Amino acid sequence: MKAKVLLSLILLCGSFAAPVARADDAAPAASPAPAPAACELPSYLLASESQLPKVADAIKAGKPLEILVVGSRSTTIPSSEGSSYPARMEAILKEKLPASEVVHVSVEIQSKKTAEETASIFVKLMEAKTPTLVIWQTGTVDAIRSIDPDEFRSAVTEGVVALQKAGADVVLMNLQYSPRTETMISAQPFLDNMRVVAQEHDIPLFDRFAIMRQWNDQGQFDLFSPSRGPELAKQVHDCLGRALARFVIDAAHLEPAQQQN
Repeated sequence: MKAKVLLSLILLCGSFAAPVARADDAAPAASPAPAPAACELPSYLLASESQLPKVADAIKAGKPLEILVVGSRSTTIPSSEGSSYPARMEAILKEKLPASEVVHVSVEIQSKKTAEETASIFVKLMEAKTPTLVIWQTGTVDAIRSIDPDEFRSAVTEGVVALQKAGADVVLMNLQYSPRTETMISAQPFLDNMRVVAQEHDIPLFDRFAIMRQWNDQGQFDLFSPSRGPELAKQVHDCLGRALARFVIDAAHLEPAQQQN
């Protein structure tokens, strides 16, 4: 019961939750626009020593770049899929990459699923989707349910190995930050274990938790107050999408000539 209450509260915070969507329900990407000042981040939060070689190879060869985002309901926004961070990431990548490059981002929602439950579908999912890159957003449900951190790390490891064996680059994305629930769940063991798995398998970790905490602490977004609802969610998702697009481009080590000015 406690886990259900916590999960409901986290999904309501900042209105980042949304109804379950099918993976193929792709809405038209919103048009790219200049990055607002609220999206600014220190460079270290978007730096990664790990690379995305398959993404780089696909772009250099002019092949379609298929990206699959696997996550929870916080991946989407109610009645505004074009404003969600996967859609915003797709729009920015299309803007930055060569005009000949085909970029498609799809979403697979695993609502209220632990890392172990989600990892169990990866073999079939990869056979059906064959993406170049998988962005796996995980950790929140495990933290709410107080899953043993060692078991969580093992589940994330198994999932990463399955994705890599299927031929995809992998980016791990950790929990979203919420000051309203910070004292109610112990996020740090899950954040630490995701970083360990990323280091062990030499894959990039998109530190969503630290990024959102930075925005909140610096006053760019008030993530404690739910008063702005969907409008706040759209703004945060836009910034996350922009940050994630930059993160992917940098991790693929693309030369300036491979990007649009």
